[in-house]
Amino acid sequence: MVATRALLDAMIASRLEDDHLAWNEAAAAEIGAGAAFGRVAALLAMASRHAPRGGLDPTADELDRARGILPGWNPERWTTLEAVRARLLLSAPAQEDAAFVDLLEECFRYADEGELCALYRVLAHLPDGERFVWRAGEGCRSNMRHVFEAVACDTPYPSRHFDEPAWCQLVLKAIFIEAPLWRIEGLDRRLSHELARMALDYADERRSAGRAIPPSLWLCLGGHGGPRGLEAIGLEVTSEHAPSRGAAALALARAGAVGQLDDLLGRETDPVVRAAIEGAAAGRYDQNAFAVFEGRT
Repeated sequence: MVATRALLDAMIASRLEDDHLAWNEAAAAEIGAGAAFGRVAALLAMASRHAPRGGLDPTADELDRARGILPGWNPERWTTLEAVRARLLLSAPAQEDAAFVDLLEECFRYADEGELCALYRVLAHLPDGERFVWRAGEGCRSNMRHVFEAVACDTPYPSRHFDEPAWCQLVLKAIFIEAPLWRIEGLDRRLSHELARMALDYADERRSAGRAIPPSLWLCLGGHGGPRGLEAIGLEVTSEHAPSRGAAALALARAGAVGQLDDLLGRETDPVVRAAIEGAAAGRYDQNAFAVFEGRT
């Protein structure tokens, strides 16, 4: 937590004008001195006047430091305002105490969408993270995509603390709302037969309704889909939708059917899909390999 604060301090200091930086330092000192719950929530709201909403745009060195501090943490998509708000909350004293949970809930109670994103992003950096599983689950049920992604993506929190039912619900929700599944930290490590079954059930529902299957769904199988999974993937590699073919090809490699890739490559014309198949044949078929299909329709 100390290292997180130090990195956020360094990033904020290089991105704020002097007067805004002075306000941020004064607000952090006030919170650190034990400001009342309502005052902390008010300062988080007021931060929007003293920090830009644009991207934080961390440097390569800052990203390396972030990963070293907390494996799985990627602040690449944070805003500067989110970084300021996270740093303010991390100024609160006695974060191990029960009173801090009450403080956090007070902040959530009055938060707008932007404040919610900052609060959810900071969960992984708090001590005794299991205390906030219920709160993180609420974020996963949000209909606001930015809020969902703040709790689900680019953070190790769900993979570390969610039990199997909650984890599967998070992943399926990401598919439903077309959130970037490949950015859910730890997905490859937490694949399971149950997640594969749920994903295949959803694929069957979509196919029966004549609807396209989201390419990211094939991330959920790995080696757990069995014959049913291979059959479903086999149908998808003939899709007219290029990203669907590419994702299915990666799914074949993830299922251990690398030998089928040469045949797919021989008839593929889309350059992005061809590159994905060639990468899969060379062993590049982890969850990050699916990033090339994000946003393609």
